[in-house]
Formats: sequence, structure tokens, C-alpha cells
Amino acid sequence: MRRYLPKNTEDLLHLYERYLSPLALITGFVIDNFILFKRVDLWTSHLLLFFYLTLSATGITLLNLIQTGGLRHNFWIKAAPFLPVVAQFSFGGLFSAYVILYSKSAAFSVSWIFVVILAALLLGNERFTRFYSRFTFQIGILFTALLSFLIFYVPVVLTRIGSEIFLLSGALAILLMAIFIRGLYFLMPQHVRAHRLQIAKNVGAIFLIFNVLYFTNAIPPLPLALKEAGVYHNIKKTGDKYLLETEPAAWYEAYLRYNTVFHRAPGESVFVYSAVFAPTRFSTTILHEWEHYDEGASKWARSATFGFPITGGRDGGYRGFSLKESVEEGKWRVNVKTVDGKIVGRISFTIVDVPQRVETVEKTS
Repeated sequence: MRRYLPKNTEDLLHLYERYLSPLALITGFVIDNFILFKRVDLWTSHLLLFFYLTLSATGITLLNLIQTGGLRHNFWIKAAPFLPVVAQFSFGGLFSAYVILYSKSAAFSVSWIFVVILAALLLGNERFTRFYSRFTFQIGILFTALLSFLIFYVPVVLTRIGSEIFLLSGALAILLMAIFIRGLYFLMPQHVRAHRLQIAKNVGAIFLIFNVLYFTNAIPPLPLALKEAGVYHNIKKTGDKYLLETEPAAWYEAYLRYNTVFHRAPGESVFVYSAVFAPTRFSTTILHEWEHYDEGASKWARSATFGFPITGGRDGGYRGFSLKESVEEGKWRVNVKTVDGKIVGRISFTIVDVPQRVETVEKTS
């Protein structure tokens, strides 16, 4: 007869891993996306991430104290099988939040690698339970989670972005990890001493990978995020609203920023609009870098760059636009980027010349 209720700890953990864990992953991701992590600068989001990080560090400490004999009370011995599940839960919450936050900031054609890595860690987390009993694996995952948090939290606190802020975030992550490992060394010196070389290698490798990803534009420039963007026939600002003239399109095309066709009449200018979210008290400069695809050379060539300052705090993002006259036919793209070259988003379109102005509709933003 099939058993439906767990008879012991092993059965309970098997029930969790096989049935409850995938359901918890889906439910947690939906709640995080629509309720908890709407904005990167909300104190409630930061508080929850602090909780997950603290829970992860506490679980790692308790598990290793039990394994090394530092905690011998019967209560802790019985709790030991559940501690890897606690670590799995907390890291799952962290990487779920990171996938949501970083994907909102990513220009997927540029930053897809980092988002895919985070998604792989989130999905793989459901099969990592047995690895969470390994000390070096625990430290590596904790450092990854800590660094992923600090590289957007520090810019929010300092209201600045840039390479120096990223390096400061990395240095702070290494310092905090060193303090944590020093605390573990005080509690279980032989255990830490036996793994210190592998820990140093893991932390160093993770730090190097993050730096390579950042300086190749693979890490989205959080806390900035592109909320809306597009190419238009005309843009006018009326009061607090922008009036955007666009070609009629099916509803689903509003979600596709690629392969947009812009039908341009003689003498008509091309307008590109963007709304970039930034946290409250955050000020920076956004650039619109226009590039044209050179069919002969098979590469993108910069045509013009326009910049304007933005101020944070608006849910829908700070709005701005650039325009270009005498634009030739062919493939175009406009990179929405920071002054130090980090790409917030990208608008791609193809210009086709037509003899007269096409029908347009007006929308507001």
C-alpha cells in the first residue's frame, strides 16, 4: 500500500524534495515578482534579502558545528538533516529575487549570460541539497549571493554607479566574507584550516568571474532599469505627459523591441524615447548611442550620441528622447547606456523609405 504520510525524517525530506520544493519555487517566484521585488530601492526588499543572507549564514554555521562536534545536544543532532533544506530555501529566495531584479535591468542581447547564470543557480538550487553539506560549496554559494546583493545595494545607498562603485562592492563582499570565515575559524579552527585553500580558490574564482562579466557589460547596471522604450514619428511634451506618435501595431508587438519597421517619409525625423528607472535621490546621465549597421563591413557603426540627465524616484522611470534627421535606410539600433558605457537597454529597428507619411496613432507616457 502506498504511503502518503512521512514515517520518519528521511521520508519527510523526500516528500519535500519531490513535491513541495518545486511548488514552493514557483509560488515564491510569483510572489517575489509581483509583490516583494517591484523596485530595487524598496526597504522591504532589502530587509527580506538581509533576512535570507542571515538565514543562509546561520544555517551554514550550525550545520558545520554539528558535523564537527561543536553542537552535541540531541536537539541539534535531530535538526541536522533539515539544515541543508534551510540553506536551500534561503538561497532559493535570494536567487529568485536576483533573477527578478537583474532581468528587469538587463538588455537581454547584452546581459543574457549573467541572467542565465542566476536562473541556472535558481533552478539548480532544487537539486543542490546534497551539496549543501559540503563546506566549500556552502561558502562559494554564500559569497556569490553576497556579491550579487552588494553590487546593486551599495549603488542604491551611495546614489552613484560606476566602475569604482562596483569595485568597492566587491571589496566589501570580500571583507564581510573574511569576517564570517574568521568567526567560523574561532568556532571550529581545524575544520576551517583543512579547507582554507579551497575556500580561497573558490572565492577568488567567483570574484574574478564577476569582474570579467561586469567589464564586458554582461552584468546589468542595477539599480538602473529600462521601463519603456521605442522609436516614434514624433514626440511632444505636454505638461507632465509625453505624446508619442507611433505606427498602428498589434497589441503583442508592444512587447517586442526587435525588428521594428519604421516607415519614413521624405524629410521626416526619427525619434527614440526611453524611460529609465532610478532609485530615489539618484541622479546620473543617460546616453542615447545611435548605431547604423554597415552591410559592406558587416558591423555596427556609431552615428551619433546624445545625453541627458535623469533623476530617480518615479515608478515609471525618468523620461527622455533623442531625434535624428537625414537618417539613411537600413538597420539601426539605439543603445541606452550610462556615461561609463554600461548598457541599460537597446532599441532596434529597420528604416524603410516611403513616398508619403504613414498613418500614425498617438499614445501617452
